[in-house]
Amino acid sequence: MAGRNPGTELDLGWISQVHVNRPAIERHAEEIKKGKTVTGNWQAAWLLKAVTCIDLTTLSGDDTPSNVHRLCFKAKHPIREDLLEALDMHDKERCKKMACSAYNGSTYGITVGAVCVYPARVIDAVNALKAAGCNIPVASVAAGFPSGQTPLEIKLAEIKLAVEYGAREIDIVISRSLVLAGQWEGLYEEIRQCREACGEAHMKTILSTGELGSLANVYKASMIAMMAGSDFIKTSTGKEVENATFPVGVVMMRAIREFYWKTGYKVGFKPAGGIRTAKDAITWLMLVKNELGVEWLTPELFRLGASSLLEDIEKQIFYHVTGSYALQHDLAMA
Repeated sequence: MAGRNPGTELDLGWISQVHVNRPAIERHAEEIKKGKTVTGNWQAAWLLKAVTCIDLTTLSGDDTPSNVHRLCFKAKHPIREDLLEALDMHDKERCKKMACSAYNGSTYGITVGAVCVYPARVIDAVNALKAAGCNIPVASVAAGFPSGQTPLEIKLAEIKLAVEYGAREIDIVISRSLVLAGQWEGLYEEIRQCREACGEAHMKTILSTGELGSLANVYKASMIAMMAGSDFIKTSTGKEVENATFPVGVVMMRAIREFYWKTGYKVGFKPAGGIRTAKDAITWLMLVKNELGVEWLTPELFRLGASSLLEDIEKQIFYHVTGSYALQHDLAMA
């Protein structure tokens, strides 16, 4: 691997002639959705892979230290131990050999990719995960999340504070107005300064694609974000009217692929918002495999932003193992 994306000089020639055939993109996305359905052990394997790529998230105004601690416990124990034992996936060494890429110090073989919280809750998450004896990274939203309507100086200060508190990943949000006005130089400079403020913390750049006006703008914003040094590009905050959609995912992944061809650097992809079912998760995994290849199907290059997705995945695993549907008390931590 070439290593972390350092960014490039701004080159508007990359985006000057962009045209996106929306009907063709939508047809392709629909074909993936209606593609071959995986069942049985294959379905269970895909679902466990999805678990390792989840950014387990709580972004509510009423978040407290106690509910963050509970989330962190679930991050370390996303699937009940007896269910993992039934699937022979409870042993950490076996998981590492099977390239789960999700050990993170857990006594189990499977953990989520990260825990995502507001900056004010980063210390709570860091302390909870440290007390649990695992190395799952804490991600923090920042830079005026979710609207982006915050002066740049405040955005940068918020990023630096989140890193100081212990966040190892920062999910920034762009100023959509810069995209809508075609101010690409301004967008590049804003994201570049955010990347600088992140330091060693990896930066996921949220494009808020439902508010960018067109798929062509989604492609252009994706390219600018990667030129500015983003480690990941992310669809949505989860707070927009329209969040992660498959056509948007196709456009962003094709931008990632072109950037890789031009620079040799792999940038990660994170769909977020409205991803609630196990079926949704598998479709996103299939789409990534189809567009970018299996090497992107690791927590280092693919994440699913979700708060309720894990509950449905664990229910599906429970049904696969036991042959019956889980009752409320069967998955008490879901």
